[in-house]
Order: sequence, then C-alpha cells, then structure tokens
Amino acid sequence: MKLRCAVLDDYQGVAQATGDWSRLAGSVAVTSLREHLGDQNELVAAIGDCEIVVAMRERTPFTAELFARLPRLRLLITSGMRNASIDLAAAAEHGVTVCGTASASEPPIELTWALILGLTKHLLPESTALRTGGPWQSTIGTDLHGARLGLLGLGKIGGAVARIGRAFGMEVAAWSQNLTAERAAAQGVRLAPSKEQLLAESDVVSVHLVLSERTRGLIGAAELKQMRPSAYLVNTSRAAIVDQAALASALREGWIAGAGVDVFATEPLPADDEFRSLPNLLATPHIGYVTERNYRIYFEQAVEDIEAFIAGAPLRQLG
Repeated sequence: MKLRCAVLDDYQGVAQATGDWSRLAGSVAVTSLREHLGDQNELVAAIGDCEIVVAMRERTPFTAELFARLPRLRLLITSGMRNASIDLAAAAEHGVTVCGTASASEPPIELTWALILGLTKHLLPESTALRTGGPWQSTIGTDLHGARLGLLGLGKIGGAVARIGRAFGMEVAAWSQNLTAERAAAQGVRLAPSKEQLLAESDVVSVHLVLSERTRGLIGAAELKQMRPSAYLVNTSRAAIVDQAALASALREGWIAGAGVDVFATEPLPADDEFRSLPNLLATPHIGYVTERNYRIYFEQAVEDIEAFIAGAPLRQLG
C-alpha cells in the first residue's frame, strides 16, 4: 500500500510540476492542497490519513496539539532549513522526522530592492493614476544617491542589500545586537552606534534579522517615532520583528512616509485588514521567496527527502 503525502499551501498549483515526483510513483500517492487551511479541524480532516506532509515555509504552524491529532504522520518536510512554526520537540515526541531543503538567498534581496524602489519612486500611485486617468505626475521621488540606508542585520541577505545600496551611491550603515565594527567594515558598511541612532539618521530602514526572542517586537511605537517623517521602512524578513499595531499607527498617523512589507502576522491577510487599505503601504503577499529557482529547489529536494526517509537514511534533518 502506498504512503500518502500532502503538499500544503500549493497556491499556484505547481508543486508536482516543479519536482520529479514520478520517482515516488511506486511508493507514494501525492496530493496538493492549493487553499490555505487555517482552521486546525479542516487541516486535520485534509491530512489526517497522511504519513508525509510537505509544508511551505511557515504558512502552517505544526504545534504539539496538531502533532497529537496526526498519529499517522511520520515525515514532515519544510522548505528551507529553518521553520519557527514547527515544534521540533513535539515532533520528536510523536515520532515525526522533520527535514528541510535548501533555498536561494537572492530572491528576497531582489524583492527588497523592488519595494525600496517602488516606495521611493511612488510607482504604485503613479502607475494607478496613469491607468485610471488621474493626474499626470502628482508625486516627487526620493533620490537614493546620497541618501542613507540603514540595515537591521548584516548577514548574507543584509550584506547583499548593502552592496546594492552602495552601487546606488547610498551611505550604508548597519546595526544588530552582535554586529562588530570589523564585520561591518568588511562589507563596506558603517556600524551604527545604536539601533536608535540608525533609525533616526536613515532615509530607508530595511529589516534583515532572524526572528528570535531577542528580535521579536524589536521595532515598536517608540522606535518608529524615532524615524524621520520622510523615511521609509521595509520588512521582507519576519512580521513579528515589527510591532504590527505600531506600524499601522505609524502609517496612519504619518510618523514615517511609508513602508514596504512582504510579511504579515496572519497570512493570508484577512480581507478586512487595515494593511490592505493604507495608501502609504506598498504590500506584497509574502512573495520574497516565490521564484522559479526556489520552487525547483524546494520540491526537487522534498522528493529527495522522501526517498531518503523511505530508505531509512533521512536527509537534512532539523533539530
């Protein structure tokens, strides 16, 4: 009898066309679920008979309660090698092996700059006005050359964002709790003396930190009020790093000029959420990692993970 495998949150319906699932045809029956199942009862009903589940990033939390309701589950695969939504201790307690895949860092870097350029050049309102018969030229763009780019985090992604900023002629500074002047200088970046100074002096602030207990809520109302009224905030990292209610207030009340956001506390974003209607928010539906290359990596390696698990030698285990 074949093992059952469910691929969750396959929004575009491409999972089975992206990886070579035919290699599993003799031993695994694969089903893709295109709609997000946010209700746990609906999720259990859909995947309760599955021994294998492939999850897309952190879209679906796997908690101790959920593992207890999935007694058949034996292998959980997540795209990427880090997933804060999976309780690894609970997985181990319930005999579930958790494996990951590689991912490319370039896509979120590219989207970060798409948001920065879209914000500073007012691309959305100008394009909308052109298409709807609105005024011809109603905004004035921000010059990036000579402007200050502040980076919260200078890892692989933050470092690449910094290099592109320097190519635009921007002055680049960075801060994180563990960043040293030597590491910053190696990237051609100035170390900001403090988070507060970075926020106060930057024209564009971009978040590139890993979500942890130290970074959760790192940017709240007080920090947003330290930014310039003409400044922009960009977050392609994790929503919880920026206090969502404070960000909404900052945009609504004009503490900052605008924000570019690809990540939200609840995804998909509810239809009546304020973030859907704030005019100074350039928002995208968590597409920073959604590219052809990344999807090929995710699903090709998901197939490899399943093959290895069946063979008794799991690959890329988490925890």
